Amino acid sequence: MPQHQERLFVLEASSGGRLFSVNPDGSDKKVLVTGCRIPDGVAVDAAAGHVYWTNMGVPPENDGSIERVDLDGGNRTTIVPSGVTHTPKQLHFEAAGRKLYWGDREGMRVMRCDLDGSHVETLVQAGQGADDRRDETRWCVGVAVDPVGGHLYWSQKGPSDAGLGKILRAGIDLPAGQSAAERGDIEVLFEGLPEPIDLELDPLQQMLYWTDRGDPPRGNTVNRAPLHPPDGPRTPEILLTHLMEGIGLTLDPDDDRMYVTDLAGNVYAAGLDGSDRREILVLQGNLTGIARAMLPTGTRV
Repeated sequence: MPQHQERLFVLEASSGGRLFSVNPDGSDKKVLVTGCRIPDGVAVDAAAGHVYWTNMGVPPENDGSIERVDLDGGNRTTIVPSGVTHTPKQLHFEAAGRKLYWGDREGMRVMRCDLDGSHVETLVQAGQGADDRRDETRWCVGVAVDPVGGHLYWSQKGPSDAGLGKILRAGIDLPAGQSAAERGDIEVLFEGLPEPIDLELDPLQQMLYWTDRGDPPRGNTVNRAPLHPPDGPRTPEILLTHLMEGIGLTLDPDDDRMYVTDLAGNVYAAGLDGSDRREILVLQGNLTGIARAMLPTGTRV
């Protein structure tokens, strides 16, 4: 008998804002939470039995938040209250350090906190104040963490379809004596991207994956590139195309699978190389974040 069951946790930003879970084939949909304030990023701590998500709130209002529930939707709790983060986007659970990381779009920063919402830190500050906020190249959206390599990755998407998006990297922790606004260890890995959104790492293969909402042919895609190419520059490879505003991305490296969401309400499954693409859910509302988790058999969801 299998010792674990696999579930996908998906956010839907329309219809009042919902968190739901499904099997990897799209069956057995269960709505866990409603009434989320434009939810965007989701992460699962399967061992502790918690699902976390970000609420963008009203983007101009600096009223974003982060919430948590049990795997079955019980015990809903706000851990980062409204106003501590401006417009939180993709959320990443880093299991080794027991931290949550997220991109704060209009806040123009990358942040983290402990799993109870304490010790909120700003790790990257790409701009300050209303004038900088109007410059969308400063908006931080996607985030991923490589605790073994010691790196933090994030995307700065730029204006819609402008071809000014970037993916950057720095150390997980602030260098001694430096500030989030003046870090000397930031590297630009990719620039001139249409509109990069969510990031995911395959640490074993040392491969970075991301969604892009920009115009075709390079936009509305899923892409990947090696973190340490053996011979020359990192060259992105387009894996999936013709998404309808692609947003969320989660990987299953053990079974060579990825799952992707778009704002048209579709969830796609495909191989990590983009092969065998299929829709497992369609027309589910405006879908944003997605996370995969392996849960002990018998877990209530």
